[in-house]
Amino acid sequence: MFLDSIKRIFGVEPTESEARPDSAPAADPLHLAACALLLDVAYADGEFTEEERAHLERTLARHFELSPEDGRRLLELAEAERRAAVDQYQFTSVLKEGYDLGQKMVLAEVMWGLVLADGEIAEHEHYMTRKIANLLDLKPGYLSRAKKAAATRSTRSGDG
Repeated sequence: MFLDSIKRIFGVEPTESEARPDSAPAADPLHLAACALLLDVAYADGEFTEEERAHLERTLARHFELSPEDGRRLLELAEAERRAAVDQYQFTSVLKEGYDLGQKMVLAEVMWGLVLADGEIAEHEHYMTRKIANLLDLKPGYLSRAKKAAATRSTRSGDG
C-alpha cells in the first residue's frame, strides 16, 4: 500500500491486481479516507480504547451502511493505509474533493464523538481534530458546533 501511495504521487495508478492482491472488493475511497482520519484521531492520545473502537464500528455501520464484517474490513484497510501515510493530506484531499460542507461537518462531529467516547479529551486528540478540520477547510466555528453536537449526542444517548 505504501508503494501505491508513492505511485499516486507520481500520477501512476496501481494496477487492479496490485491494488487488491487478496482479491477482496475495493473499499470506497471516501470511506477509506474518512476511516483513516478517524483512526488518526483515535490514536492521537497513544491509545485506541475499546470504547473508541466500539464507537467507530457503530459509526461506520450507521454512516456508511456497512455490515459488521465490512466495517472490520474497512478498519483493517484504513489502518494499513494510515500506517503507510506520511501525513493526513492524502486522505483530506480525497474528502475535500468528494464531500460537501455538510458531509465535512458530519465527519467533524464524528471525530468529536470519537474523542469523547472514552470520556477524556487528550490534548493530542484536540490538536489532531483541529488539524484535520483545517485540512478540510472547516472554519473554527464549524468545529465548535460539531464538538457541541457530539457532546450533546453523547450525553443524550450514552453512545456518542
